[in-house]
Amino acid sequence: MDLGIAGRVALVMGAGGGLGSAIAAALAREGALVAGGDITHEHLVTTQTRLAHEGQAFLPVVADLRDLTSLEKAVATTESELGPVSILVNNTGGPPPGPAAGVATQVWRDHFDAMVASVFHLTDVVLPGMRSAGWGRIITSASSGVIAPIPNLAISNALRSTLVGWSKTLAGEVGGEGVTANVVVPGRIATARVAQLDHARADREGRSAQDVATASAATIPAGRYGRPEEYADAVAFLASERASYINGSVVRVDGGMLANI
Repeated sequence: MDLGIAGRVALVMGAGGGLGSAIAAALAREGALVAGGDITHEHLVTTQTRLAHEGQAFLPVVADLRDLTSLEKAVATTESELGPVSILVNNTGGPPPGPAAGVATQVWRDHFDAMVASVFHLTDVVLPGMRSAGWGRIITSASSGVIAPIPNLAISNALRSTLVGWSKTLAGEVGGEGVTANVVVPGRIATARVAQLDHARADREGRSAQDVATASAATIPAGRYGRPEEYADAVAFLASERASYINGSVVRVDGGMLANI
């Protein structure tokens, strides 16, 4: 299937590893011109090298999600080198595990700035160009916690749920202009982040990380953790011309893990 995004400019945040790197690769394989943002250039080298081996171009742009000026510079660099951004993938790192009670107000603020305010601002920077062109894709990666809150991940559950409400509202505002806004929800995808959470749970429960991962996989109808590439392919489809009538949705890529209807 031709996704119809060859030559489209994509900016993928968190592209230095995990889901972001896989998304950047998936879009590049479809012919998109991909820029990837991350906090340091070193984080982006692996993705750049990976795509170079596949014969795909990749523009690394340093961007600190806590610094709005840095985000503006990342967009300016992308558009100077590649052209106006048509596809934006909002992908931010996850906060540390912890309960909902007793979190210091400043901790909430710091993570809100990195995980939520940054997404709002970055989208607002590229959105005028999308509206003017009559075509755009705003895809925000969230967490299964927005559907079924995950114990001991209170900050993630709360802040990523904010992104769902924002994306749904935005979809109603821009859908008539050729721009879509959707959220993608990963289940247990085999990334360093998920491995870190498995280790944290293992430490709390006095078990091995392998035991935790095995038990977790057993709760998934697919019987395993997902591959980053499987998640990335879903994102690439939402970025495509073929997905022009998918707007304001929350798309699960979880192997059937979430029991909620």
